[in-house]
Amino acid sequence: MKRAVVLVLDSFGIGGALDAAEFGDQGADTLGSIALACAEGRADLADANGSQHRSGPLLLPNLAKLGLFHAHLASTGQVAAGVSLPDSVIGSYGHAQEISSGKDTPSGHWELAGVPVLFDWGYFLDTEHSFPASLVADLIAQAKLPGILGNCHASGTTILEQLGEEHVRTGQPICYTSADSVFQIAAHEQHFGLARLYEVCEVARELLMPYNIARVIARPFVGGEKVGGEEFGQTPADFVRTGNRRDYSITPPAPTVLDKLATERQGQVVSIGKIADIYAHSGITKKVKATGLNALFDASLAELACAGDNTLIMTNFVDFDSSFGHRRDIAGYAAELEAFDRRLPELLAQLKPNDLLILTADHGCDPSWPGTEHTREQVPVLCIGARLTAGSLGPRDTFADIGQSLAQYFGTSPMDYGTSFL
Repeated sequence: MKRAVVLVLDSFGIGGALDAAEFGDQGADTLGSIALACAEGRADLADANGSQHRSGPLLLPNLAKLGLFHAHLASTGQVAAGVSLPDSVIGSYGHAQEISSGKDTPSGHWELAGVPVLFDWGYFLDTEHSFPASLVADLIAQAKLPGILGNCHASGTTILEQLGEEHVRTGQPICYTSADSVFQIAAHEQHFGLARLYEVCEVARELLMPYNIARVIARPFVGGEKVGGEEFGQTPADFVRTGNRRDYSITPPAPTVLDKLATERQGQVVSIGKIADIYAHSGITKKVKATGLNALFDASLAELACAGDNTLIMTNFVDFDSSFGHRRDIAGYAAELEAFDRRLPELLAQLKPNDLLILTADHGCDPSWPGTEHTREQVPVLCIGARLTAGSLGPRDTFADIGQSLAQYFGTSPMDYGTSFL
C-alpha cells in the first residue's frame, strides 16, 4: 500500500537561497532569526488570559528528531541559536533550493509538485495607483461596482484598519497588491456578501489573464459591530479576516505529480486547507476545508486514518505565513512552530511502515526582515518512511526533487524536473 502525506509549513525557510542577493534577501533566515530571538528572550509570549504562552529558547524536539536543525546547519553553516543538535535523528533530512523565477506561493508549490515556474509572472510594481486605469474601469463595469478602494501595495490587516469603515459605508471593495504576483480583494462578509465577493474575484481573474498575474485572492472579513443594540458602527481594530479566503490561481503549465497520480494511477489526491486553490483544483480528487493549525492537523489525521492505496494527502499550514511571517510576529511564529511540533507524535504514531511523510515549505518569510514580503530561502526536506535511511539527503538542487520522489513512490511517469531521493 502506498500512502504519502506532504505537510507544507507555509513560509518556513531555513536560510538564504544561493540567489538570495538577487531578491534583496541576502541574510534572510526564517528559522535562524526565530531561534535567535527566542534565545535572546525577544520572543516570550503571554496574553492576558493565558491561552498563549512561550518563553526561552525555541523548543522543537520532534522536528529536531526528524533532522530539522541538521538541515538548517547544512543550509547556513551554523547551528541555530539556543539549539543543541540531537545525537541521532530518525528522519531523512535535506535542504532544497528553488529554481522558479519568483518567491511566491504558487511557484513554490508547483515546483514542489515537479513543475517549476521558469517564466516571469506579471507584477504591479507601483506602490500607489498600482493598477492600470483600464483594468480598474473594466472591473468596475463588469462586476457592477460603485468603485474600488485601495489600489496600492498594502498589508492585508493594515488596510482593513485604514479602509474597512469606508468600504462598509460605500460598498466599494478594497483592492490591493504586494511585491508578489497577486490581486487581493477584501470585503465584509455581511455588508458586501461572501458570494458577491467571490463573484467579483471571478471577474477579476478573467480580466487579469493578459497580465499573467498568478493569483486573485478573496479576503473576506467581519467585525465592526457595536454592542448594546446600537446601530452598526465601525471600529477599525475590530475588523478580522475570516477563514473563507479563496485563491483563484491559474492552472500549472504542465501536469504536476498530483495530476499524474490522479490520472495515471487512479489515485486519490486529498487537499487540506488552501492546496486545491493553489493548484487551480487540477489533480485534486477531494477537498477538505479547515482553518487554523489544530483544525488542519486534525483533518490530516482524519484523512490518513481512512486513506487507501495510492493516496496523497497534502496540507498547507498557512498561518505560519499569513498570521506571523507577513506580520513580522516573531513570538507568534515561534509559538506556532512549537504548537505544530507538539502535535507531530500523533501523526508519526499513525504512519504505517510503507507510508511516506514529507515536511517542507514553499518559500521563506523571515519575521525579522524589513517590510512584510516573502524572503528567498532554502526550505527543509524532512522525510520518514518508505524504507528511507535516517540521515542526510544532502543539498537538493530544486524543490522538484520532492515531486520526482513522489512520482517514483507512486509509480507514475517521471517528472521533467527533479531527482528522486528515494
